[in-house]
Amino acid sequence: MIVFRMAFILTALILGIYFYCYIRRVIRFYGADADKTQLRILAAALAALLALGCTSIWSLRTVVILHLAAFAVLLDIIAVFVKRIFRKRKTDRAYKVCKRIYGCGLLPVVITGILLIYGYMNMQNVVQTEYRLETKKKTGNYKLLLLSDTHYGTVQETGILKDKVKEMNEQSPDIVVLCGDIVEEGTSKEKMEEVFQILGGIEARYGIYYVYGNHDRQPYTKDRSYTDAELEDAITENQINILEDTYVEINQALILAGRGDAAWGNMSGRDAVKELLKDADKEKYIIVADHQPIEAEENSAEGADLLVSGHTHAGQIWPVGVLSELIGILNYGEYESDGCKVIVSSGFTGWGYPIRTEKHCEYVVIHIGGSMPRG
Repeated sequence: MIVFRMAFILTALILGIYFYCYIRRVIRFYGADADKTQLRILAAALAALLALGCTSIWSLRTVVILHLAAFAVLLDIIAVFVKRIFRKRKTDRAYKVCKRIYGCGLLPVVITGILLIYGYMNMQNVVQTEYRLETKKKTGNYKLLLLSDTHYGTVQETGILKDKVKEMNEQSPDIVVLCGDIVEEGTSKEKMEEVFQILGGIEARYGIYYVYGNHDRQPYTKDRSYTDAELEDAITENQINILEDTYVEINQALILAGRGDAAWGNMSGRDAVKELLKDADKEKYIIVADHQPIEAEENSAEGADLLVSGHTHAGQIWPVGVLSELIGILNYGEYESDGCKVIVSSGFTGWGYPIRTEKHCEYVVIHIGGSMPRG
């Protein structure tokens, strides 16, 4: 934690220096003397305000400022190449226009504004994503609906979920898996009860099943709005079945296992997947629901055919998802680990910020195909 804070302070310091130089350059563009004491003080004050605005990584203000800095740096790099291309033709009209647009200093602001408007609109738009999985096991054909990370009552308009439940019912799912973080620290008790009443209205042939995420029990706040018991009651009273380190057999063809959430550093004390599936019939198609997309190899080793997860939000704010993929995190989409398929949802909404600039919000329909007709 100390290292993280020091890195954050260093980043703010670098940003402050960069913004100071950037503001002075813009002042010169408009014909003022940037070396005057008053203007140097003004530049320093504005740069300090921008740097101090990045004191919390969880603040939307920080996201805006970091985007401003990123686009400003990117335009600086582009400007270097443009100057080289036009170094012998600096009188060309195109060069002069580019120089004015770049020099005025407003382009990073405009680009950031457009991107954040898109990100807000993207957060309010939920799409259906489909996957089709084949299996040699004699399971029959099933339709699984996967929904995760609604973070209800926080960064997305609540009416969207109500509308989408109607759409989900049109899919006539056989099984519904609610894969965690349906609620979070910012969800009121009233909204917590409301969301499970809404989700309990999904019509599934073999039931609705729920696994906890890392936010559902509000572990990251001292001022909780509901207790664990109240959360559990709201879930079960709406005919939603909780799976926490246990499994159920469905129609004598499928096994659906639910993991306890891994929490930070996989230190939650949950059962190992080996222990969880030791008595499971490996001839049946085994689905493991785990909020975080981890332990794919362990699931494969124990005969699991499919791991479904959420948690990552597919990065939510670009380029988090890209960087996650580069370091080997299962970030979004379909993967395979030694015969075990892994499907990671980007989630029904985002977390923390009311914007999504990476991927989309979604619910997932998974078609599982076997060699026997459905019972």
